[in-house]
Amino acid sequence: MHYFDLKDGVLHAEGVSLETLAQEAGTPTYAYSAATLRRHYGLLREACDAHKGALGDALIAFAVKANSNLSVLATLAKLGCGADTVSEGEIRRALAVGIPGERIIFSGVGKTDAELAFAIEQGVRQINVESSAELDRLIAVSSSLKQVATASRPIGTPNIAIRVNPKIGAGGHAKITTGGAGDKFGVPVEEAMALYARASASPHVTPVGLACHIGSQITDLSPLEAAFRVLRQMTEELRAQGHSVTRLDLGGGLGVPYYGEAATPSPAEYVAMAARVLDGLNVEAAFEPGRLMAANAGVLLSRVIQVNERTDGRRFLVLDAAMNDLMRPALYDAFHDLKPVRPVAGAALPHDVVGPVCETGDTFARDRDLPPLKAGDLVVFMSAGAYGAVMSSEYNTRPLAAEVLVDGDRHAVIRPRPTYDEMFAREPVADWL
Repeated sequence: MHYFDLKDGVLHAEGVSLETLAQEAGTPTYAYSAATLRRHYGLLREACDAHKGALGDALIAFAVKANSNLSVLATLAKLGCGADTVSEGEIRRALAVGIPGERIIFSGVGKTDAELAFAIEQGVRQINVESSAELDRLIAVSSSLKQVATASRPIGTPNIAIRVNPKIGAGGHAKITTGGAGDKFGVPVEEAMALYARASASPHVTPVGLACHIGSQITDLSPLEAAFRVLRQMTEELRAQGHSVTRLDLGGGLGVPYYGEAATPSPAEYVAMAARVLDGLNVEAAFEPGRLMAANAGVLLSRVIQVNERTDGRRFLVLDAAMNDLMRPALYDAFHDLKPVRPVAGAALPHDVVGPVCETGDTFARDRDLPPLKAGDLVVFMSAGAYGAVMSSEYNTRPLAAEVLVDGDRHAVIRPRPTYDEMFAREPVADWL
């Protein structure tokens, strides 16, 4: 569900007209709904709380990579949400909006020594270790930090989880499938068991659990359930070997309805399945939703530049938004519903929806049936709140899209569009030129 609806013939974000946002912030602009973010978090929180017996006091850690805007993160932080991070920068963003270290998970296949040290110093909840080489480096970093720790600057032993690759890949596209045998993430079950035992023998790390994330935009619970059952079996085997396992990080990946259909499966069904699999295991679960909470909380507002009608019959709707603003269609052939801000009368006709970037890949849709739009009309790409602004660039020296947060009748620009002077000021010319 989201809060982007027609009111008085104009599409609104909650209580604010998108025409107003376009007038004040220009286009292209991302607009986010705080009410949608709160609703999605609330539904997941309610589902987790209903299954405390099986999931413990489950942590919901928003995947910062989905939308890292500080105001979006602050909205979730006020609800008690944690953060799933994959870089020092994302950890810093979470800390900056008040998410404490004990609610921050640090994941990622290529953490540097400096990032590991920073995570340890900030006392993050856990570091998800993804390889034997990383465990070796983490032990070394932790040991070196302890040598310089003082009473006034204590440094604790980091909690870790071993990320398992269960050879169960799932997701809406090959590029967002992360649990298959050939994917770069995590380690196979047998190796994970050995790493857990090795970590248990080290005084410089404290293994607390296992982690798993098999992909994104998953719309079938079967592969998720299979992966969770792998974690359960591993937990039982590790405990039989005398190891303590108190947490299971279940990752994220539940899909969202990009095509406007009802969400299937629902967050409640997803959490209930996890609870059923983990029942009686006495562990504390963690969920890492990103797309699930942010996708339908945001839209990309754009304006029609012109409509190119060729003699061969093709019709191109040229927008001022481009692939540098919304990369998902170019990267994943992703679908985003496109709506006019003011409904347009007339029979729908097939259009290729494109942007101004000098790439054939700058194509949002082919043969999309749309009403007869014209130059100057405002349109929105729906479900653009996740992996939209965060993946954008200044390709073709195009300024980044602005970002706006709406909360009821209030709105604020939360990332201004840079001026050309500001863009150029970041690039000092070599002093000999």
